[in-house]
Amino acid sequence: MLRSLKDLESYNISATDGDIGSVANFLVDDERWTVRYLVAKAGGFFGARRVLISPVSLRHADWSTKSFHVQLTMEKVKHAPGIDSDQSVSRQHEMDLADYYEYPSYWGLAGIWGMGAYPAALASGALGKTGIDRTVPPGDRHLRSVNELRGYHVQGSDEEVGHIQDFIVDDTSWEVRYLVIDTSNSWFGKRVLVAPHWASRVSWSARTIYFHLSREAIRNSPEWKADAAINREYESRLYNYYGRPVYWDMPGLPMTEQPPVHPAAAR
Repeated sequence: MLRSLKDLESYNISATDGDIGSVANFLVDDERWTVRYLVAKAGGFFGARRVLISPVSLRHADWSTKSFHVQLTMEKVKHAPGIDSDQSVSRQHEMDLADYYEYPSYWGLAGIWGMGAYPAALASGALGKTGIDRTVPPGDRHLRSVNELRGYHVQGSDEEVGHIQDFIVDDTSWEVRYLVIDTSNSWFGKRVLVAPHWASRVSWSARTIYFHLSREAIRNSPEWKADAAINREYESRLYNYYGRPVYWDMPGLPMTEQPPVHPAAAR
């Protein structure tokens, strides 16, 4: 199911033997556009610190009580490598986390999560420390804070469209399926969705994401309303509007491939 990251903020995170804290932020891999870590604001037993929880550690999510349950003890989390900021996490720090929790690394392989498409595959096939790829330079940073990405400008091929307001993720694979774009800086503003993989480039210094689509093409796309579920009917209309193949029917198509744009979206 697709869910808004804003809706998942403040969810409680529980270990096997007690509460850890609540979700304060998320870290997204800017190469594969996948949530790699939940940033937990822990207190009490943990001494008021922030810790990273990988979706690999999740046992299940209770959507009715807004709770994430992880296959970790409080003691294990307490002694995990901490972070000083949720905006600057290096590959070396990720390696240290993988070492500590004895999970294989997700990077360096074809799948979103190592050899597979879901974090549960890494958890069930944990290889221990031997599964951690240490060929990546320690200073290689690809994780971005969702709190920092909100507000980034969205630039069309001709003019600015609006800004990123939220992210829509698949609650099984944790892939970011859509960016929620607020076009309210224009006279007839509304919220629309675009897939992050459709972007032509991102300027992190200018806090801007660029698309080879006109402002009008993006603004005239099917409107998204926060109180409405994102179902296949809506997604089909969205993909048809942009003239792109739907992701659920083409598992072998790289998400970065750019098929021809439908005339309706090329104006």
